[in-house]
Amino acid sequence: MSGALRIFIADDEAPARARLKELLSDIRGEIASTVVGESASGLEVIDRLPGSAAQVLLLDIQMPGMDGVELARHLCALENAPAIIFVTAHDRHAVEAFELNALDYLMKPVRAERLAAALRKVLATGPAPRERLERAAGGAREFFSVAERNRIVLVPVGEVLFLKAELKYVTLRTRAGEHLIEEPLVSIEREFAERFVRVHRNCLVARAAIRGFERIAGSGEEEAHWNVVLEGTPERLPVSRRLWPAVKGVLPEGRE
Repeated sequence: MSGALRIFIADDEAPARARLKELLSDIRGEIASTVVGESASGLEVIDRLPGSAAQVLLLDIQMPGMDGVELARHLCALENAPAIIFVTAHDRHAVEAFELNALDYLMKPVRAERLAAALRKVLATGPAPRERLERAAGGAREFFSVAERNRIVLVPVGEVLFLKAELKYVTLRTRAGEHLIEEPLVSIEREFAERFVRVHRNCLVARAAIRGFERIAGSGEEEAHWNVVLEGTPERLPVSRRLWPAVKGVLPEGRE
């Protein structure tokens, strides 16, 4: 990175953002920087950061709408993702997760010397790998993210009807349409075990969207099998023979 370091600040408290800007001014003799944007929520960051060309994001962990760790995972999809320094109050769980996964963080109240040290470190190391952020997450995400032309489109997990693996991509289907994401189906299944159930080696369906099952009679060499019927889409998805014993128990009471 050359020239003044381009920094974006995300914190839901205006005094905290002002404090970081003052500290950046104080250490300008050591590290030249310019603040290229600021936001008070994770969703604002998703909207504003991609066009800022920020090289570093100073990111509060506890913000409305989306916590900082989930936000950081979505930003990894950007072509020129910023390096991230998390800023946190006294959250022992978060600190332990950051230290375990070698993620950069600052404790509030932030001190000038610690901020300078963190900036020097990210100048040398760059953005953290997605895998470290996934391991540091305290729970499942609320959104899937799709990178489109250096912007991020968020898809609420609760709106997803099913996910189907096709070659190197996973097709994510909602009532409104579909998106392609590049995440292994097995990791999605592990993260969202309570929301989705595997019905086939290449397909997960939302438990809440299951309306019922229909039996398809065999013909010729094709054996009889079951399809899962989902609310919100006319598409029928086959259930593999191996998984049928587990899948048939998912249907909520009162549905046929």
